[in-house]
Amino acid sequence: MTDPYQNQPGFGGPQYGPPGTGPDLNKQPEVPGQPQYPSDPYNQQPQYGQQPQYGQQPQYGQPDPYGQQPGGYPAAPYPGGYNPNDPEAPYGRDPFGVPFSDKQKLTAGLLQIFLGGFGIGRFYTGHTGIAIAQIAVTWLTCGFGGIWPLIDGIMMLTGKVPDSLGRPLRD
Repeated sequence: MTDPYQNQPGFGGPQYGPPGTGPDLNKQPEVPGQPQYPSDPYNQQPQYGQQPQYGQQPQYGQPDPYGQQPGGYPAAPYPGGYNPNDPEAPYGRDPFGVPFSDKQKLTAGLLQIFLGGFGIGRFYTGHTGIAIAQIAVTWLTCGFGGIWPLIDGIMMLTGKVPDSLGRPLRD
């Protein structure tokens, strides 16, 4: 078996003996004509009293030039998604620009699934006529018409049913 460090420049040939007496494997071999670089030029710590050279960071007590909270996170949105800057869409807009409803998909869907025989989910979204029709169909068919409110509740959960003003239900 041959020693891989034998006759390598900078290692001085094989050195055998007790642990710690062998060649320094972290040492880079010296090659004539090439400049020597520090081992890790990006991990240098600035000396006391010096500013880091790789960027200006705001000091404590100074305003953040980007208007962000400490830690680099953007400012927190208004609670509940409320946006006073857009009075026509206080709960935001969908990707097509249509303002969201003040009603929620989860609430409407669960009300319709569990209390759909009474039309509660449709009353919640503002569809009074459909709610009364669901009550009539469910009770006149002795409960067999209850499949309509069940399917309607699932459609509300998937976001396929808008509120009475045609706005999509929000998450």
